[in-house]
Amino acid sequence: MNIAIVDILIVVGTFLGMEAVAWLAHKFLMHGLLWQLHEDHHKKNPTSFFEKNDYFFLIFAIPGIICLAVGIYTSVTFLLYIGLGITLYGAAYFMVHDIFIHQRFKWLRNIDNSYFRAIRRAHKMHHKHLGKEDGECFGMLLVPRKYFMEAKKTNK
Repeated sequence: MNIAIVDILIVVGTFLGMEAVAWLAHKFLMHGLLWQLHEDHHKKNPTSFFEKNDYFFLIFAIPGIICLAVGIYTSVTFLLYIGLGITLYGAAYFMVHDIFIHQRFKWLRNIDNSYFRAIRRAHKMHHKHLGKEDGECFGMLLVPRKYFMEAKKTNK
């Protein structure tokens, strides 16, 4: 199979575009109309592994699965590459948000560089707000520059 540069650009562009989709969905849906699903992520029940917030995994995975299926089983192959970009972003989100930041699994605990410290700090600032209002730092991979500057100052 010959993968064209355009196909790679579609995957990368979709992956990067998903950061904007995630930011918008987090700010306007999760902290808006769908707060009831997201609220338990800010007010964690320490005895429960799963949260209602975990349903967002399905909400974001379904378009990726549809694009993958349509791209594989039809001649609309660019949808395959869009589906790959969405799926890769979902995997990155899971690794960074659920595993690295929230430590839902005891992996990746010892990563220590300025980029990951900045992401962790921005997310901590997001979670200091327990309600749906007055939130900040809605992104996952791209966070405000001040957190990167702060993390570089504390670089070992």
